[in-house]
Amino acid sequence: MTQQRRAFLGNIAAAGLAAQAVTAQAAEATGAAPKGAPAAPVMHDMSSLPPQWMGKEQIAMLVYPEFTALDLVGPQYMLANLWGAKVHLVAATRDPVRSDTGLTFVPSLTLDETPADLDILFVPGGSQGTLKAMQDARLIGWIADRAHRAKLVASVCTGSMILGQAGLLRGKRATTHWATHSLLKDFGAIPVDERVVWDGKLVTGAGVSAGLDLGLSIVGRLRDPTYAQGVQLLAEYAPQPPFDAGTPKTAPPEVHQMMGTMFDGLLAGMRETARSAMGA
Repeated sequence: MTQQRRAFLGNIAAAGLAAQAVTAQAAEATGAAPKGAPAAPVMHDMSSLPPQWMGKEQIAMLVYPEFTALDLVGPQYMLANLWGAKVHLVAATRDPVRSDTGLTFVPSLTLDETPADLDILFVPGGSQGTLKAMQDARLIGWIADRAHRAKLVASVCTGSMILGQAGLLRGKRATTHWATHSLLKDFGAIPVDERVVWDGKLVTGAGVSAGLDLGLSIVGRLRDPTYAQGVQLLAEYAPQPPFDAGTPKTAPPEVHQMMGTMFDGLLAGMRETARSAMGA
Protein backbone atom coordinates (compact mmCIF):
# COMPACT_ATOMS: atom_id res chain seq x y z
CA MET A 1 0.00 0.00 0.00
CA THR A 2 1.32 3.47 -0.84
CA GLN A 3 2.59 5.93 1.74
CA GLN A 4 -0.37 8.15 0.87
CA ARG A 5 -2.82 5.45 1.87
CA ARG A 6 -0.89 4.67 5.05
CA ALA A 7 -1.09 8.33 5.97
CA PHE A 8 -4.79 8.37 5.11
CA LEU A 9 -5.54 5.42 7.36
CA GLY A 10 -3.48 6.84 10.19
CA ASN A 11 -5.24 10.17 9.92
CA ILE A 12 -8.77 8.79 9.92
CA ALA A 13 -7.83 6.53 12.83
CA ALA A 14 -6.66 9.64 14.69
CA ALA A 15 -9.87 11.41 13.70
CA GLY A 16 -11.94 8.58 15.09
CA LEU A 17 -10.04 8.61 18.37
CA ALA A 18 -10.30 12.38 18.56
CA ALA A 19 -14.06 12.09 18.17
CA GLN A 20 -14.11 9.59 21.03
CA ALA A 21 -12.15 12.06 23.16
CA VAL A 22 -14.60 14.86 22.43
CA THR A 23 -17.50 12.55 23.24
CA ALA A 24 -15.89 11.60 26.54
CA GLN A 25 -15.33 15.25 27.45
CA ALA A 26 -18.92 16.10 26.60
CA ALA A 27 -20.16 13.20 28.69
CA GLU A 28 -18.07 14.40 31.62
CA ALA A 29 -19.48 17.91 31.30
CA THR A 30 -23.06 16.61 31.39
CA GLY A 31 -22.41 14.18 34.19
CA ALA A 32 -22.74 11.12 31.99
CA ALA A 33 -19.17 10.13 32.80
CA PRO A 34 -17.14 10.46 36.03
CA LYS A 35 -15.30 13.75 36.32
CA GLY A 36 -11.69 13.38 35.41
CA ALA A 37 -12.23 10.14 33.46
CA PRO A 38 -9.34 9.84 30.97
CA ALA A 39 -10.23 10.59 27.37
CA ALA A 40 -9.03 8.30 24.63
CA PRO A 41 -5.57 9.42 23.54
CA VAL A 42 -5.21 10.81 20.04
CA MET A 43 -2.52 8.83 18.29
CA HIS A 44 -1.16 8.80 14.76
CA ASP A 45 0.51 5.41 15.07
CA MET A 46 -0.89 2.64 12.85
CA SER A 47 -1.44 0.55 15.99
CA SER A 48 -4.37 2.84 16.76
CA LEU A 49 -6.37 1.46 13.83
CA PRO A 50 -9.61 -0.21 14.94
CA PRO A 51 -9.25 -3.98 14.45
CA GLN A 52 -12.20 -4.12 12.04
CA TRP A 53 -10.28 -1.87 9.65
CA MET A 54 -7.66 -4.52 9.07
CA GLY A 55 -8.47 -7.18 6.49
CA LYS A 56 -6.90 -9.72 4.21
CA GLU A 57 -9.42 -9.99 1.40
CA GLN A 58 -8.55 -11.67 -1.89
CA ILE A 59 -10.31 -9.66 -4.61
CA ALA A 60 -10.43 -10.71 -8.26
CA MET A 61 -11.53 -8.08 -10.79
CA LEU A 62 -12.11 -9.52 -14.24
CA VAL A 63 -10.90 -7.78 -17.40
CA TYR A 64 -11.70 -8.92 -20.93
CA PRO A 65 -11.35 -7.37 -24.40
CA GLU A 66 -13.57 -4.30 -24.97
CA PHE A 67 -14.91 -4.06 -21.42
CA THR A 68 -15.80 -0.55 -20.21
CA ALA A 69 -12.84 0.91 -18.33
CA LEU A 70 -14.82 3.10 -15.93
CA ASP A 71 -16.85 0.08 -14.82
CA LEU A 72 -13.59 -1.25 -13.38
CA VAL A 73 -11.58 1.82 -12.42
CA GLY A 74 -14.15 3.38 -10.08
CA PRO A 75 -14.67 0.26 -7.93
CA GLN A 76 -10.97 -0.64 -8.15
CA TYR A 77 -10.01 2.68 -6.57
CA MET A 78 -12.41 2.11 -3.67
CA LEU A 79 -11.45 -1.54 -3.11
CA ALA A 80 -7.72 -0.80 -3.38
CA ASN A 81 -8.16 1.39 -0.31
CA LEU A 82 -9.21 -1.60 1.81
CA TRP A 83 -6.34 -1.98 4.27
CA GLY A 84 -4.74 -5.42 3.90
CA ALA A 85 -6.73 -6.47 0.83
CA LYS A 86 -5.10 -7.82 -2.34
CA VAL A 87 -6.73 -6.67 -5.56
CA HIS A 88 -5.96 -8.78 -8.64
CA LEU A 89 -6.74 -7.90 -12.25
CA VAL A 90 -7.65 -11.22 -13.83
CA ALA A 91 -7.85 -12.21 -17.50
CA ALA A 92 -7.55 -15.26 -19.71
CA THR A 93 -3.82 -14.53 -20.18
CA ARG A 94 -1.34 -11.98 -18.86
CA ASP A 95 -1.34 -10.17 -22.19
CA PRO A 96 -2.50 -6.52 -22.05
CA VAL A 97 -6.28 -6.11 -22.37
CA ARG A 98 -7.69 -3.19 -24.35
CA SER A 99 -10.89 -1.62 -23.10
CA ASP A 100 -13.68 -0.29 -25.33
CA THR A 101 -12.31 3.26 -25.14
CA GLY A 102 -8.71 2.28 -25.85
CA LEU A 103 -7.29 2.21 -22.32
CA THR A 104 -5.08 -0.84 -21.87
CA PHE A 105 -4.80 -2.87 -18.68
CA VAL A 106 -2.13 -5.38 -17.66
CA PRO A 107 -3.57 -8.39 -15.79
CA SER A 108 -1.77 -9.54 -12.66
CA LEU A 109 -3.18 -13.08 -12.76
CA THR A 110 -4.63 -15.48 -15.31
CA LEU A 111 -7.90 -17.29 -14.71
CA ASP A 112 -6.01 -20.43 -13.72
CA GLU A 113 -3.71 -18.52 -11.35
CA THR A 114 -6.54 -16.84 -9.46
CA PRO A 115 -7.18 -18.13 -5.93
CA ALA A 116 -9.96 -20.70 -5.86
CA ASP A 117 -11.54 -19.14 -2.77
CA LEU A 118 -12.14 -15.44 -3.20
CA ASP A 119 -13.58 -12.84 -0.89
CA ILE A 120 -14.83 -10.75 -3.82
CA LEU A 121 -15.36 -11.61 -7.47
CA PHE A 122 -16.04 -8.50 -9.56
CA VAL A 123 -17.22 -8.36 -13.18
CA PRO A 124 -17.39 -5.14 -15.25
CA GLY A 125 -19.64 -4.58 -18.23
CA GLY A 126 -19.39 -3.21 -21.75
CA SER A 127 -21.23 -3.71 -25.02
CA GLN A 128 -20.04 -5.99 -27.82
CA GLY A 129 -17.08 -7.12 -25.72
CA THR A 130 -19.50 -8.16 -22.99
CA LEU A 131 -21.63 -10.11 -25.46
CA LYS A 132 -18.50 -11.96 -26.60
CA ALA A 133 -17.62 -12.69 -22.98
CA MET A 134 -21.12 -14.08 -22.42
CA GLN A 135 -20.52 -16.47 -25.32
CA ASP A 136 -17.15 -17.66 -23.97
CA ALA A 137 -17.97 -21.02 -22.37
CA ARG A 138 -14.63 -21.31 -20.57
CA LEU A 139 -14.93 -17.85 -19.04
CA ILE A 140 -18.54 -18.40 -17.96
CA GLY A 141 -17.60 -21.73 -16.39
CA TRP A 142 -14.75 -20.06 -14.50
CA ILE A 143 -17.04 -17.32 -13.20
CA ALA A 144 -19.62 -19.86 -12.03
CA ASP A 145 -16.92 -21.84 -10.27
CA ARG A 146 -15.29 -18.91 -8.46
CA ALA A 147 -18.65 -17.30 -7.63
CA HIS A 148 -19.86 -20.49 -5.97
CA ARG A 149 -17.19 -20.14 -3.27
CA ALA A 150 -16.71 -16.36 -3.20
CA LYS A 151 -17.99 -14.47 -0.18
CA LEU A 152 -19.22 -11.62 -2.37
CA VAL A 153 -20.04 -11.45 -6.10
CA ALA A 154 -20.31 -8.01 -7.69
CA SER A 155 -20.94 -6.45 -11.07
CA VAL A 156 -21.36 -3.02 -12.61
CA CYS A 157 -23.37 -2.11 -15.67
CA THR A 158 -23.84 -4.99 -18.12
CA GLY A 159 -21.44 -7.09 -16.08
CA SER A 160 -24.66 -8.41 -14.57
CA MET A 161 -25.45 -9.98 -17.95
CA ILE A 162 -22.28 -12.05 -17.61
CA LEU A 163 -23.33 -13.09 -14.10
CA GLY A 164 -26.73 -13.99 -15.52
CA GLN A 165 -25.13 -16.13 -18.21
CA ALA A 166 -23.31 -17.98 -15.42
CA GLY A 167 -26.65 -18.67 -13.71
CA LEU A 168 -26.00 -16.33 -10.79
CA LEU A 169 -29.06 -14.06 -11.06
CA ARG A 170 -31.86 -16.59 -10.77
CA GLY A 171 -34.30 -15.46 -8.11
CA LYS A 172 -32.02 -12.56 -7.15
CA ARG A 173 -32.79 -8.85 -6.92
CA ALA A 174 -30.46 -7.08 -9.33
CA THR A 175 -29.83 -4.00 -11.42
CA THR A 176 -27.82 -3.14 -14.51
CA HIS A 177 -27.38 -0.39 -17.11
CA TRP A 178 -30.72 1.20 -18.02
CA ALA A 179 -30.40 0.00 -21.64
CA THR A 180 -30.29 -3.68 -20.61
CA HIS A 181 -32.55 -3.50 -17.57
CA SER A 182 -35.34 -5.32 -19.40
CA LEU A 183 -33.02 -8.32 -19.93
CA LEU A 184 -32.71 -9.06 -16.20
CA LYS A 185 -35.94 -11.08 -16.32
CA ASP A 186 -34.48 -13.17 -19.14
CA PHE A 187 -31.91 -14.43 -16.64
CA GLY A 188 -34.50 -15.11 -13.94
CA ALA A 189 -33.61 -12.01 -11.92
CA ILE A 190 -35.93 -9.64 -10.09
CA PRO A 191 -35.24 -6.23 -11.69
CA VAL A 192 -34.74 -3.34 -9.26
CA ASP A 193 -34.46 0.27 -10.42
CA GLU A 194 -31.77 1.38 -7.97
CA ARG A 195 -28.16 2.46 -8.29
CA VAL A 196 -26.77 -0.32 -6.08
CA VAL A 197 -28.71 -3.47 -5.18
CA TRP A 198 -27.75 -6.04 -2.54
CA ASP A 199 -29.21 -9.54 -2.34
CA GLY A 200 -27.31 -11.84 -0.03
CA LYS A 201 -23.76 -12.12 -1.30
CA LEU A 202 -24.70 -10.61 -4.68
CA VAL A 203 -24.31 -6.87 -5.23
CA THR A 204 -25.01 -5.27 -8.61
CA GLY A 205 -24.54 -1.70 -9.79
CA ALA A 206 -26.38 0.26 -12.44
CA GLY A 207 -24.60 1.82 -15.41
CA VAL A 208 -20.89 2.69 -15.53
CA SER A 209 -20.50 5.53 -12.97
CA ALA A 210 -22.58 3.56 -10.44
CA GLY A 211 -19.42 1.54 -9.88
CA LEU A 212 -18.15 4.32 -7.62
CA ASP A 213 -21.21 3.92 -5.41
CA LEU A 214 -20.96 0.14 -5.49
CA GLY A 215 -17.29 0.17 -4.53
CA LEU A 216 -17.89 2.58 -1.67
CA SER A 217 -20.88 0.53 -0.51
CA ILE A 218 -18.70 -2.58 -0.34
CA VAL A 219 -16.02 -0.69 1.62
CA GLY A 220 -18.65 0.38 4.13
CA ARG A 221 -19.89 -3.17 4.54
CA LEU A 222 -16.43 -4.69 4.95
CA ARG A 223 -15.13 -2.00 7.30
CA ASP A 224 -17.48 0.61 8.80
CA PRO A 225 -19.06 3.99 7.87
CA THR A 226 -16.15 6.06 9.24
CA TYR A 227 -13.65 4.12 7.15
CA ALA A 228 -15.84 4.42 4.03
CA GLN A 229 -16.32 8.14 4.60
CA GLY A 230 -12.55 8.52 4.78
CA VAL A 231 -12.19 6.77 1.43
CA GLN A 232 -14.91 8.98 -0.04
CA LEU A 233 -13.16 12.10 1.21
CA LEU A 234 -9.81 10.86 -0.11
CA ALA A 235 -11.45 10.50 -3.53
CA GLU A 236 -13.26 13.84 -3.08
CA TYR A 237 -16.29 11.99 -4.41
CA ALA A 238 -18.96 14.69 -4.34
CA PRO A 239 -20.47 14.68 -7.84
CA GLN A 240 -22.09 17.81 -9.21
CA PRO A 241 -22.76 16.97 -12.89
CA PRO A 242 -23.30 19.94 -15.22
CA PHE A 243 -26.40 18.28 -16.70
CA ASP A 244 -29.28 16.36 -15.16
CA ALA A 245 -29.53 13.66 -17.81
CA GLY A 246 -27.92 10.70 -16.03
CA THR A 247 -30.99 8.45 -16.02
CA PRO A 248 -33.90 7.84 -18.40
CA LYS A 249 -36.14 9.56 -15.83
CA THR A 250 -34.26 12.86 -15.98
CA ALA A 251 -32.85 12.90 -19.54
CA PRO A 252 -34.85 14.78 -22.20
CA PRO A 253 -37.08 12.30 -24.09
CA GLU A 254 -35.34 12.97 -27.39
CA VAL A 255 -31.95 12.21 -25.82
CA HIS A 256 -33.26 9.02 -24.25
CA GLN A 257 -34.73 7.87 -27.56
CA MET A 258 -31.57 8.71 -29.48
CA MET A 259 -29.33 6.79 -27.08
CA GLY A 260 -31.73 3.88 -26.69
CA THR A 261 -31.69 3.01 -30.40
CA MET A 262 -27.93 2.48 -30.19
CA PHE A 263 -28.47 -0.68 -28.16
CA ASP A 264 -31.00 -2.50 -30.36
CA GLY A 265 -28.47 -4.92 -31.85
CA LEU A 266 -26.75 -5.56 -28.53
CA LEU A 267 -30.06 -6.29 -26.81
CA ALA A 268 -31.00 -8.81 -29.49
CA GLY A 269 -27.68 -10.61 -29.16
CA MET A 270 -27.78 -10.69 -25.37
CA ARG A 271 -31.38 -11.92 -25.35
CA GLU A 272 -30.49 -14.78 -27.67
CA THR A 273 -27.52 -15.67 -25.50
CA ALA A 274 -29.73 -15.55 -22.40
CA ARG A 275 -32.03 -18.16 -23.95
CA SER A 276 -29.15 -20.60 -24.15
CA ALA A 277 -28.20 -19.92 -20.54
CA MET A 278 -31.75 -20.50 -19.32
CA GLY A 279 -32.22 -23.61 -21.45
CA ALA A 280 -34.97 -22.04 -23.56
